[in-house]
Amino acid sequence: MSSVKNLRAGPEGLRGLIHGSVKAASVAAICAVLAACTSMGFDSADRAPPKLSSKIAASMSAKGMKPESPVLVRIFKQESELEVWKVDKSGHYALFKTYPMCRWSGKLGPKTKSGDRQAPEGFYHVSAGMLNPNSQYYVSFNLGYPNRLESALGYTGEALMVHGACSSSGCYAMTDQQVGEIYAIVDRALKGGQNQFQVQAYPFRMTARNMAAYKSDPNLGFWKTLKEGYDYFELTRRQPKVSVCGKRYVFNTEFAGGEPSDPLASCPPAVSQPEPEVAAKLNAEQQKLAAALGGGTSSAVNAYVDGGMHPSFRAILKNDGPKSMAAKVSGTKYPISRPEAALADPFAGSR
Repeated sequence: MSSVKNLRAGPEGLRGLIHGSVKAASVAAICAVLAACTSMGFDSADRAPPKLSSKIAASMSAKGMKPESPVLVRIFKQESELEVWKVDKSGHYALFKTYPMCRWSGKLGPKTKSGDRQAPEGFYHVSAGMLNPNSQYYVSFNLGYPNRLESALGYTGEALMVHGACSSSGCYAMTDQQVGEIYAIVDRALKGGQNQFQVQAYPFRMTARNMAAYKSDPNLGFWKTLKEGYDYFELTRRQPKVSVCGKRYVFNTEFAGGEPSDPLASCPPAVSQPEPEVAAKLNAEQQKLAAALGGGTSSAVNAYVDGGMHPSFRAILKNDGPKSMAAKVSGTKYPISRPEAALADPFAGSR
């Protein structure tokens, strides 16, 4: 806007016209940045989606995985990491690759309303129709926020995605190269017969130690629920079955009369029990959590500016500046979102 303020020369009418035009263009540019993650990308021409490279296929083969085998994604805000898991020859999920995340916005905690800049936390299921090869952020996939539980709770927002370009106002932003690779992996799994893949979005790795560090946070109750699904996957390497009732997620449970239809109503009686060995491990983890919460002090972050960025990208931002970094990580025109905030690492003492 400083260029508008500095306009001085020319007839009054021309000066006013230029002033208005520049102001409109500046506002439009600012709105485009603020609207990041809220568009499916109407300004991109049709193009062929990224294909699975021979290098990635070879890496899968070396790990006993097939391109068409099921995929699962986990996201961790505090660590600014996105994990891609694939079913291997054992029939269980194994970690294929961990991607450092370029940018996410908001702070730890679930998204509850439009405009809060919060990146979602919870369990989501992505089908082929939620993949967008023509996103204005290179390519993307929609998380499906709000899901059934979030909709029932009255949470608002739309088009929350994993996409390219290091800019976020509620999304998880990767580099173009990263998101192209991830897109190709999940697209191939969906075309191979997986109807939808699960995305588990967490505030941090849900260890008892990390939970204890945030025991004073108002989201602790919600995070305890997320941890139940996290623990099941950690212990079994199987995708948790997710139900919603009683205003919360419920995992790996069969109910009398089938799946609950009302997320806000009390859960129907359960008619299934977890396998004894798994139940014992889950119970042991709950006891570990209770012990951790009962001792020590909370060290929750209280110096938030806005979201986070993986340390590897923060180093690039610090050394090269936002304009140079934006050109390195993406072919789009979007600047790094709130670079000053990205340089302020609120989790430095947590790593």
